[in-house]
Amino acid sequence: MKVQMSKLAKLFINTMLVGCTFLGFALNVHAQQAASPTKVVYHIDDAESQGLKGLRNIRNHLDVSPTTQIIVVTHANGIDMLIEGAKDKKNNVEYAPLIGALKSRGVRFEVCEITLKNRGIKKDVFILDADFTPSGVVRIADLQVKDHYAYIKP
Repeated sequence: MKVQMSKLAKLFINTMLVGCTFLGFALNVHAQQAASPTKVVYHIDDAESQGLKGLRNIRNHLDVSPTTQIIVVTHANGIDMLIEGAKDKKNNVEYAPLIGALKSRGVRFEVCEITLKNRGIKKDVFILDADFTPSGVVRIADLQVKDHYAYIKP
């Protein structure tokens, strides 16, 4: 009977040690996640239907959660909002000042170079706040999978 109690005691102690080790690991992972800012990619592929709405969403997002890291990836007709002098057609609002204000809050705006090639557009027609990425859809996928960005399409 003594041998069985000893084995039971060892099993209990080992179980407790494994449980405590796992709990410590889980708490450490949770603390690291809580300390890191939320990361979000906004996907815009049609400036006319998403441009102004998307920029307002981003502004509101940062008003509530100012430490959020936001990247806006544009391709197809979404790149039109980043062309110098571009305006929202319904409200006649120029995009550049809104984009500049968001850029000053840390938002990054990226233009798909495949779209530029397909549409025959040169980089020099874009506002200074625009950055470029080889492929918008690849960039969005990489941000989601590799960098753990949440995905929003306004």
